[in-house]
Amino acid sequence: MIHNDEASFRQDSTLHQTWSRLGCQPSVPVTGQRKSLKVFGSVEVFTARFLYKMAAVFNAETYLAYLEQIARAYFPRPTFLIQDNASYHKDKNVWSWFSDNRKWLTVYNLPPYCPELNATERLWHHTRLSGTHNRYFLSVGELHDTVCHIFKSMQHAPGQIRGYLQPFC
Repeated sequence: MIHNDEASFRQDSTLHQTWSRLGCQPSVPVTGQRKSLKVFGSVEVFTARFLYKMAAVFNAETYLAYLEQIARAYFPRPTFLIQDNASYHKDKNVWSWFSDNRKWLTVYNLPPYCPELNATERLWHHTRLSGTHNRYFLSVGELHDTVCHIFKSMQHAPGQIRGYLQPFC
C-alpha cells in the first residue's frame, strides 16, 4: 500500500516552537522572496520505502511523470495507491493512465480535506522539523540540498520513519 502526496517547501524561514534563554527571543532572518521547492512523494507503509520527485509545478503532466516513476519501481507487483483529491489527480489523462495500468495498480482517493489519513503527510512533517523549520536558506539550491539530504536519509535508513507509519499498518 503506497500513500502518495505532494508538498511545497519554502525558501523563506518557517518558524516553529523552540527553546531559548528567558528574555532572548531567537530570530531567524528571511529573504522576503516566495521561492519554493515542489515535491511529489510516496511511502509504502509496510516497508517504509520512500520515493520522491522534484517538480517545477503541480499539474497533470508532472503528476503523470511521477506516476511513471512509481510504475518503474513497483510494476508488475500488485499495488494499492492512496491519493488525495488534488484537481490534477482527477484529470482525464491521469485516469486514462490509471485505466491502462489497472492490471497491477488499484487507486483509492481519500475523502476531501483529510490529510491525517495520508501517511506521506507525516514524512513532510518530519522533513520540516528536522531540516527546514527555524533555518535560513540563502538560496533555493541550499534548500534543495537540505531537503534532498533528508529524503536520502529516509531512503537509506527507513527505520527512522517507521514510527510515523505505525498508525497506517
